[in-house]
Amino acid sequence: MTLSPDTIGMIIALFAFTATVLSGVGAMLAHQTRGLDARFVQMDARIDDRFEQVDARFEQVDARFEQVDARFEQVYRRFDQVDARLDRVDARIDRVEERLLGVEHELVDVKITIARLEGPPRRLQQL
Repeated sequence: MTLSPDTIGMIIALFAFTATVLSGVGAMLAHQTRGLDARFVQMDARIDDRFEQVDARFEQVDARFEQVDARFEQVYRRFDQVDARLDRVDARIDRVEERLLGVEHELVDVKITIARLEGPPRRLQQL
């Protein structure tokens, strides 16, 4: 089978055209890929910056929580001291109540003794 020179020229031209189109498409894809890579790098940098900002904020919040925790510990210690003082006050009040009850009983005894000394209530004398 013999091919005419025109057919061979057409086949070579078709291969050359296909190679040219494919190289153009490849160049276009390479250009798009470079642009996307650059955008991804920019986005990564922005995301890294945001994460660093968020980490810094979390560190500040952690420091504030530690300060609040220290304050709560101080308050709890104060509450413990106040509770101890209230327990002592309760014990003193109990002792005072016991003494008052004792004084009340003694006062009743004194009243009874005075009543016995005065004698029975005087009755009206009949005329």
